[in-house]
Amino acid sequence: MQDIQAIVDSIYDSMLPRLGEGKVADYIPELAKVDPNQFGIAITTVDGTTYTAGNALVPFSIQSISKVFMLTLALGKAGETVWNRVGREPSGSSFNSIVQLEHEHGIPRNPFVNAGAIVVTDIVLSGHQPREAIGELLRFVRYLADDDTISIDDTVAKSEQATGFRNFALANFMRSFGNLHHPVEYTLGVYFHQCALSMTCAQLSRAGLFLANRGRNPLTGHTVVSDRRARRINALMLTCGHYDGSGDFAYHVGLPGKSGVGGGIMAVAPGNASIAVWSPGLNKVGNSALGSQALELLATKTGWSVFGA
Repeated sequence: MQDIQAIVDSIYDSMLPRLGEGKVADYIPELAKVDPNQFGIAITTVDGTTYTAGNALVPFSIQSISKVFMLTLALGKAGETVWNRVGREPSGSSFNSIVQLEHEHGIPRNPFVNAGAIVVTDIVLSGHQPREAIGELLRFVRYLADDDTISIDDTVAKSEQATGFRNFALANFMRSFGNLHHPVEYTLGVYFHQCALSMTCAQLSRAGLFLANRGRNPLTGHTVVSDRRARRINALMLTCGHYDGSGDFAYHVGLPGKSGVGGGIMAVAPGNASIAVWSPGLNKVGNSALGSQALELLATKTGWSVFGA
């Protein structure tokens, strides 16, 4: 039996001398204010036990990690028809690229680049007012983490809305191809709020647990998605979860994961645990520098890589 707490503590100790590495996401003014000298890690195993170290109880903006939860909602709402409007292939280009979108006639490459996530948000918005869609996501994440204190940081949402010119361009571009069905400001209003979800590593590791446990949340006993759907979401996280750094992450870590420019990464060790790491400094492809290193250490120490120990 592995001593998970000892592993978590040793990873934290390894990261301590390197606090502050990387560069915070300064293009979102509110994220530029975050102290980079922080690192948190939380692991929730499939028996429901959570192990933490460092700043694991400090809330942070989960940003693109929210795309996993929105995709889960969209698949619940529209099933496999989601894939008529968004692809399932790695992008190989930056998360907010418009070039590929033009080449592929407004169909984003996957649901985890910004354009793809905006289409997914548009699907969840169907039949709702923007406020209702935001509420649906918040209720869903609270249900997954079994924690009603999770909230959305309105200051971050407003900061994104004020500076999200590239996302407005992507959304208008897809609208011109008929792949956005709601007014751009409605869809993006929901999108900016979902990215502004504020969670701790401990909450995030619990929210991802259904993906480690064949679609079932062991904290509540509820089935969230089918085993097959959990497997497919994990597959997309493995191949597309880290933008154009996805291949490198699979190579070094070997776990399905999703990063966010707030410095968080949620990773899944199927059959074992859900993991959340956070450190605000990003590497050159926009993923947490220390978070990526910590997960590589974790995979080595636990043998949890999906490709074998």
